[in-house]
Amino acid sequence: MKHIVAVNASPRTDWNTGTLVREAARGAESEGAEVKIFDLYKLDKFTGCISCFGCKLPTSKGKCIYQDGIAPVLEAIRNADGLIIGTPNYLGDISAGLRALYERLIFQYITYKKEPMNYNDRKIPVLFIMTSNAPEEFYTPEGYGKMVSGYQNTLSNFIGTTKVIICGDTLQVNDYDKYDWTMFDPEAKKVRHETVFPKEKQDVFHLGVEIIKNPW
Repeated sequence: MKHIVAVNASPRTDWNTGTLVREAARGAESEGAEVKIFDLYKLDKFTGCISCFGCKLPTSKGKCIYQDGIAPVLEAIRNADGLIIGTPNYLGDISAGLRALYERLIFQYITYKKEPMNYNDRKIPVLFIMTSNAPEEFYTPEGYGKMVSGYQNTLSNFIGTTKVIICGDTLQVNDYDKYDWTMFDPEAKKVRHETVFPKEKQDVFHLGVEIIKNPW
């Protein structure tokens, strides 16, 4: 049996990001995989890299030794056959929770040596999902696409080949009038959520299937 780790890096567990992460997880489960889902914002208190360099010591090289809420996630990923990550776009970047995990996940494998440059010799496929209030047209190489490509490249180099799916122009809340947000068209947002979002759920479900059947 294959083991997949799915990480929801949104504070909301059942909205856009959480829904897509769970759909991808369902896809993997449909192929017989065991999936462990982590909702980052429900974990015990955690932090990003604290620069202790424990992961560079001969006795623990390549392994983050700091024990907090993130430690079980890192251990699960270390033993997984695939990784699903979902994050909202917050201020043009990943969520703070994911940034903390990302620092801990990547830095532990950096050797600071000319050869090898990566302590991780067990690469796994990664599915990176980003949800965004901004439409997908903003994800050009000069726009948000540059940010996403940076994470994709680093994850590919240190964890495993990474596929990206962007879900833009998302429905942020059910009642836009409550917040007096005049820059949006609430009806258009709802129509998209009812017509396009279901297709995006299908897309990530199939990618969850593929991470087991035909891992990239």
